[in-house]
Amino acid sequence: MSQLFSPISLGGLQLQNRIVIAPMCQYSARNGDATSWHTIHLGHLALSGAGLLIIEATGVEPEGRISPDDLGLWSDANEAALAKTLQAVRENSAMPIAIQLAHAGRKASTHVPWEGGRNIPSTAGGWKTFAPSALPFHEADETPIALDAAGLKRVRDNFAAAAKRAARLGIDAIEVHGAHGYLLHQFLSPLSNHRTDEYGGSLENRMRFPLEVYEAVRAAFPADKPVGMRVSGTDWVEGGWDVEQTAVFAQELAKRGCAFLHVSSGGLSPLQKIPVGPSYQVPLAARLKQASGMPTIAVGLITEAQQAEEIVASGQADMVALARGVLYDPRWPWHAAAQLGAQVDAPKQYWRSQPHQFKDLFRGAKLG
Repeated sequence: MSQLFSPISLGGLQLQNRIVIAPMCQYSARNGDATSWHTIHLGHLALSGAGLLIIEATGVEPEGRISPDDLGLWSDANEAALAKTLQAVRENSAMPIAIQLAHAGRKASTHVPWEGGRNIPSTAGGWKTFAPSALPFHEADETPIALDAAGLKRVRDNFAAAAKRAARLGIDAIEVHGAHGYLLHQFLSPLSNHRTDEYGGSLENRMRFPLEVYEAVRAAFPADKPVGMRVSGTDWVEGGWDVEQTAVFAQELAKRGCAFLHVSSGGLSPLQKIPVGPSYQVPLAARLKQASGMPTIAVGLITEAQQAEEIVASGQADMVALARGVLYDPRWPWHAAAQLGAQVDAPKQYWRSQPHQFKDLFRGAKLG
């Protein structure tokens, strides 16, 4: 029996298999509002047979967006637009849906990737960004504003408010974004956090604000629904955030009821040197699973069905997540199930596509 296609529970949420569709920025919103693109994008991924679909990084305030075209969940208009998309998706799929709540910090106010992705200064149509310390990501970027006490409270409250909106939308789980060099990761790493107050210096102090944000989100979301965290296991820069510091952070999250860890790496510094290769981030997931005891999601150049099966079956991670791979092959879970002799959910309108040699592939399919 395939371990990749075995069920798993995240708190009170039951997943039919261990395949997660990772959050992937689409840069296609208007003033934070979901558009018809999101309906098409999320709709077809919700027919893929994966166990869980996570909506892209969603800004908790306008200043927290990576680009002006990011999805948001800070206003009634944002909530209404996403509700419209979710209604269409749910009418055609029972796949559980999570959302990643995010704040980009000093990496906010940038052009979309296909327009270069560089910083948009506040004097050229962008906005002032916020960070733990007044240190830009690139030397050429506009210097961010170091968050004061009022700013810290505002960000915490906005994460909590977005979590309440997610609850009203019937979202099944929340992933708090603490990775990829965005705001919460900026607090964690000594490379970007040079504060001298209770939020900087020691590891305990650098973890303080991300843990406060996690607690605020956890308190604002229904207790029977899981809240997890996306973490960068290492900055890949000497003297930066590393896997052993992440292990301590993971243990603190576990004490606070964190339901899962989604483990990637990098994104904090342009000086990073990442040894990219198949499964290159899986050892980070394995270390953090061992340290925290939490269900752990591995991601990063996991492209083959047998590769994913071995990661789960060996206990290195409890789940695997796909991003670019599932954009390239939106039926990746179908094809993996066929290779591994498993079954997968598929919409009845597509049952006739089932190849003859995989006649039991689609769960519940009845063919003439």
